[in-house]
Amino acid sequence: QVQLVESGGGLVQAGGSLRLSCAAPGSTFSINTMAWYRQAPGKQRELVAEISSRGRTTYADFVKGRFTISRDNAKNTMYLQMNSLEPGDTAVYYCNRDPTSYYYYDWGQGTQVTVSP
Repeated sequence: QVQLVESGGGLVQAGGSLRLSCAAPGSTFSINTMAWYRQAPGKQRELVAEISSRGRTTYADFVKGRFTISRDNAKNTMYLQMNSLEPGDTAVYYCNRDPTSYYYYDWGQGTQVTVSP
């Protein structure tokens, strides 16, 4: 089974930045479209951004212009650079395959992002 490991979260003031990482060792990561998701307290998990195996990206409207998704296939690692953070970005962030995939990898623990006003 693929073990996804998210890291890089933390507490930051509004307007600040964080860089999240997603490690997927030993997986078929490099050939899959991967995605970042987030789940805020009391809300459903939502898609934040996707990146194809060749680097084509798509973003949810609420992060366009602020977040940048990238990947390093040689390292089986994906990143999410988050700038101009807002309190509404507070959530646990997860990585996994994209929503159209036949199946998801087992979900990791996620990484908590907290943005203070």
